[in-house]
Order: sequence, then C-alpha cells, then structure tokens
Amino acid sequence: MQTSLENLGTLERRLNMAVPVEEIEKQIGERLKKLSRNLRMAGFRPGKVPMKLVAQQYGPQVRSEVIGDAVEKAFSDAVREQKLKVAGYPRIEPKPGEADAKNIEFSATFEIYPEVAVGDVGASRIERPALTVGDAEVEKTLQILRKQRQHFHAVERPAAAGDRVTADFLGKIDGVEFAGGKATDFVFVLGEKQMLPEFETNALGLAAGASKTFELTFPADYHGKDVAGKLASFELTLKKVEEPHLPEVDAEFARSLGVADGDLATMRAEVQANIEREVKKRTQADIKNKAMQALLDATKIELPKALIQMETQRLMQAARADLEARGMKMEQMPINPEMFEQQAQRRVSLGLIVAELVQAHDLAAKPEQVRALVAEQAESYEQPDEVVKWIYSQPQRLSEMESLALEDNVVAWVLKHAKVEDKTVNFEEFMGKA
Repeated sequence: MQTSLENLGTLERRLNMAVPVEEIEKQIGERLKKLSRNLRMAGFRPGKVPMKLVAQQYGPQVRSEVIGDAVEKAFSDAVREQKLKVAGYPRIEPKPGEADAKNIEFSATFEIYPEVAVGDVGASRIERPALTVGDAEVEKTLQILRKQRQHFHAVERPAAAGDRVTADFLGKIDGVEFAGGKATDFVFVLGEKQMLPEFETNALGLAAGASKTFELTFPADYHGKDVAGKLASFELTLKKVEEPHLPEVDAEFARSLGVADGDLATMRAEVQANIEREVKKRTQADIKNKAMQALLDATKIELPKALIQMETQRLMQAARADLEARGMKMEQMPINPEMFEQQAQRRVSLGLIVAELVQAHDLAAKPEQVRALVAEQAESYEQPDEVVKWIYSQPQRLSEMESLALEDNVVAWVLKHAKVEDKTVNFEEFMGKA
C-alpha cells in the first residue's frame, strides 16, 4: 500500500492512498468462492452453482464490500503508521483523474486533535462563596416551605395582593377578539406576575361578582407577536376571591415534611441538614464553573470543526428529547444548530483541556473517591446502603460518579494554583441562583 500525507491547515490533513487492484481481485474471488459453497439457486444443488452465475449475481455487491473493507483497513494502517489522532470521521473520496490500472487510488480528508498546552492559571482570581447556615436561614426556609403548602379560603371582600382570584375576561383589539384574549374561570394569584402588571392592577380592589372594563398596551417585546405593542380593551369579571393561609409550624406541619413523630426539633435539624447539603452542592457547582472558566481563559487551542459539529448534534438530540418528554412537538419549538454552537465549543475545549490535565498530573478518579461520592449521594435516602449497591450495579451511574470525582480533582488542582479568595455572600441571593 502506498501512502502520502498532506497538511491542509493547522489541524486538517489529507492521506493519499493506493490499494493494489491485484489484491482486490484476489479477495473478491475468495469471497465469491466461499459464498458459492452454501449458495442455493433454482436448478442447482447447494454448493454446485457455477462461479460465472455467482459472479453475475453477487459480484457487484462483493466488489463494493471488498473495496470498502480495503479502504478502511488502508486508512487505519496509515493512521497508525503516521501516529495520527483523528478527530471525527474522515471524508473518503476516489482520486480524481485517470484511473491507475494497477491501483485503486483514493484520499481521506480529516482533522486531527490539537496539541494542548494547559495555560498558567496562577494569575486567575477565583472567589469562593462563603455562607453559614444558622437559625435565620432555617427560619427563612421554613417560611418558604409554609408558602409552598399554603391554602386559600374564599372571602367576601375586595381582592388584595396575595389573594387568589378566579376570573372571566375578554380582550379585544380594534373591537375584534384576539387569540388568547379570552378565558373562563381563569385562576391566578395577584402579585405573582402571572398576568401583565396593568391587568393585575385592575383586578385589585374588585370583589367577587364585580366587573370592570379597562385598556392596556402590550409591551413591544411581548412573547405574542400578534399583539405586541398594541392597545387592547378588556372586560374583566371576578367570580371568586380567596385569601392565603399559611400552615402553622406544628406537629402536623413537621409530619408533612417527612418527620414521622412530628417532633419540631427533629424537623428543624433535618431542614438545616438539607439546607447545608444544598449549600454545599451549589457552592461546589459555583467553584467548579469558575475553575473551568479559569482553564478556558488560560488555554487557547484551535478546535477541530468535526468535534464541534458532533457535540452540537448531541446537544440538539438532548434538547429534542427534553421537548418530547414535556409533550411538545418539534414544529412548536424548532431547534437551530446555531443555538448550541457556543456551548458545544465550550464543552469540546474543556474536554480537551481536562483530558490533558488529567494525564499530565495523574488526576484520574481513585476508587476511594468514587466510593465517598456515592455514599454522599446516597445519604439523603431512607436506605443509603441499598442506594450504594444500586449505583454500583449500574455501569452508567457509576461512570457518572467517576466523572464527578475526576472533575473534583481537576477543580482542586486549579484552586491549588490559582488565587482563591473567600467571599461572604447573601443567602437568599446565592440560593436563588439557578
């Protein structure tokens, strides 16, 4: 086999190869002969079909298979000989020009992985969020939990902020009803911004049975393009007004949070433990994101287009699966590859940088690290030991744990070399982050 390598750019390469026709014909003959041994054809006993008929019927298919296998082998051998790290899939094409009677000539165009030199993160400044979980944070969380469990009672008074109202309304633009402008028994809570501010303002002060006509202008950037920026007239009738009632922090409330005996001290301890776990989780995620950004900022590499395309496709498939899981149809939410290109570039860059860092500094996950992560994830369940066994019985789940442990090692390496400062953060603002 004859080969030659061309550099078409920083990462793009072209391998020119030639496979002897004589070898191709020999393999075709051998495959046809092997095929004829068990071939059944009308008018002939099994294995007695003349080779001429076998070649006529199966020759083109066998030739295509043999050439395909030969090209694949030639490419693999050449890549191994040249010690190339191929990124993505090659584009294989026959060589243009007059055919060589002795050889089948073709070329394979592809990209290679870049050489990655991880940059110096010593100048990177990373702020590590610092916050404590005390009685105040527990009380704030209990208030949120109470609000999540609030119930409503009907009242005979005008609607106020925080009330839940049931209403009928009809909207018109230039005297014509528009799509989405009419509803019957529509329920919303005043102050939760489910409706436009002007709409809620006009509902405030109305009692059950009262009606009102008012105008409002839809914002220019309103999601409904047909009505954006237009003046609409609404007829609004409140049918029910209900005020919110928060549950008392008592034994019944504790039982609703999973404390079987209703003990309030136990409930508060469990709430605090849950907050601390969530704080730790979000803190680690925040630091990890900053550490990875520090690596990206310090390391400049040219990315293979093939890898970006492949990652973009993976992200698109995940997005489609998510939409389908929500019961949405693709035509309702078309997916454009450009939406994912920036994210794909980041993921590919980090993948290459992390792989180099792990290899250069022996940062692969250790079994004891994986075991600790699995145990930590299992501790929030009622039967932690069973959860640990289940994770270790699921290769995909275990692989995810190994990846998390590896990422923890990378983050620890970055923090060791970067300038890290602890910064006190506001509990509500930090925990309000997505």
